[in-house]
Amino acid sequence: MAKNPEMTFKYVFTYDYSPVYVNGAHGGVSPRGELVMNFYLERQPLPNAISHEITQTGTIGEETGVEPADLGRSIVRHVTNGVVVNYQTARDLHFWLGEKLKEMEALEQAKLAMAMEQAGGKTQSTH
Repeated sequence: MAKNPEMTFKYVFTYDYSPVYVNGAHGGVSPRGELVMNFYLERQPLPNAISHEITQTGTIGEETGVEPADLGRSIVRHVTNGVVVNYQTARDLHFWLGEKLKEMEALEQAKLAMAMEQAGGKTQSTH
């Protein structure tokens, strides 16, 4: 039987390759019909400045102000990177992601089954 042709893809990483954690993405379809995805990490904002009173003993006392004023009502979405893909690449990524999700679901189900098996196999003992 004749063997199908094959191709090997070699991966080249730059010296500063550094995977980042993301919580989500924001984007949409560009005017050129490509999918734009900007990835972000959500976190509490850091203040630009905080003011404290100085007590009579010269120590730092109560907080008297914070900049910006809406600090407690804000969430920062730090955009770390983004990608732009064409229609076919978006479809390929969708398929690939679906396959990886199936793998993750199988792992979660196996973990759950093992935990249930271990819980059911325990015997009661007195100490």
